[in-house]
Amino acid sequence: MDIVAQQKIRRFESGGFKEIASSVATEYPLTIYVNEIELVTIVCTPEFLEDLVVGFLTSEGIIRGPGDIDSIDIIESTGHAKVTANFVNKFNAKYRGKRYITSCCGKSRENFYFQSDASLVNVKQNSLLRLTTNKIFHLMEKFEGDSDTFHQTGGVHNAALCSMSDIIYSRMDIGRHNALDKIYGRALKDGTNTQDKAIIFSGRISSEILVKTAKLGCGIILSRSAPTELAIKMAEELQITTVGFIRGDRLNVYSGFERVT
Repeated sequence: MDIVAQQKIRRFESGGFKEIASSVATEYPLTIYVNEIELVTIVCTPEFLEDLVVGFLTSEGIIRGPGDIDSIDIIESTGHAKVTANFVNKFNAKYRGKRYITSCCGKSRENFYFQSDASLVNVKQNSLLRLTTNKIFHLMEKFEGDSDTFHQTGGVHNAALCSMSDIIYSRMDIGRHNALDKIYGRALKDGTNTQDKAIIFSGRISSEILVKTAKLGCGIILSRSAPTELAIKMAEELQITTVGFIRGDRLNVYSGFERVT
């Protein structure tokens, strides 16, 4: 399935309109069923869908990890993901029922429970990863170079899991939380240790993105944009290093100063 579509638009420039073809991001609803029970519909970019399902179910605490899944059947033509699980956390039973997650923040998370998120986060990240400012600038430059779909459409978010020297996974999606779930799902399936890694993110570091980072077990998050006040408070409590406004030769460290040298 195409992740980018072509749309005829009228562009105004140099004093007049002209008709051109513009690249736009594809928006795709994926409904997840767990043991034949309809759980949630996620509006997403239609690639790495199995990784998204694994990452979402684990991140939300519905399952403990890929080992709880017997099979995943992605039916792209109908937008269905049918999961057969040998274990489902009872903790989530009271939160279950169909929920609709849009591609943006705000109302997209209204039906999620902050108490549920908080209880699933590993308190106090003990990551030993340290990054120099030069390494951060290098990683951000490479991250920008891997963001072709963003530069083509301007309509997606990018996220990456990286080591001290290189990017391991890079994922994009119209939903910022989806991009991180895709990374989480891939890392879980590959058995990749995330506790000595960092997250790079294209947008602002909201409390939701901070929680996702904590669930991945990463102690550092880097972004071209800024964190919110709540995200900084949570980062301080969870001992996560937040670095924002990474542009050119400048950056801001908002929390976890000891990991940046």
